[in-house]
Amino acid sequence: MNDALRRELLAMQAADQDRLQTLIETGELERHAYHPRMRAVHERNNARMHALLDAHGWPGQRLVGEDGARAAWLIVQHAVLDPGLMERARPLLAAAVDDDDAEGWCLAYLEDRLRTMAGRPQCYGTQHDFDADGRACPLPIEDPAGVDERRRALGLDTLAEATARIQRRYRPDGASGE
Repeated sequence: MNDALRRELLAMQAADQDRLQTLIETGELERHAYHPRMRAVHERNNARMHALLDAHGWPGQRLVGEDGARAAWLIVQHAVLDPGLMERARPLLAAAVDDDDAEGWCLAYLEDRLRTMAGRPQCYGTQHDFDADGRACPLPIEDPAGVDERRRALGLDTLAEATARIQRRYRPDGASGE
């Protein structure tokens, strides 16, 4: 295991999450389509992730541990400024999942994020938005009848369970449910 790389990925994840939490707490996140301070973190993380993919391929669990691999996923998942990075990472992550070196749910979230960003229906139902009443609803899904089977294959709970969890967490009254 490469502990230095693991620590670096965890620090990149912490920078992302700490900045996000600060912007939420101060109310600044809502005032910008893409907050410049959040953008700066993502641009720095995206550039570094390109270099890490060049050097190591997907940083899987055997290389950086379970938490390091999850951090790598979060960094790529938040790379909305650089869909090319997300597209580049997808086959590497898929190969790691096939090799039991990454968790399947990470691939489901990345695949769905890429699809919804491209205006296409998602495959796994991981991406939700809020309706006019403030309730979470999954974005359009390709083959909705088979979604739970696809979700199970990658280690996710059912779409109904996931949607209920999101609705509890982000209640319409603005109070957190979890």
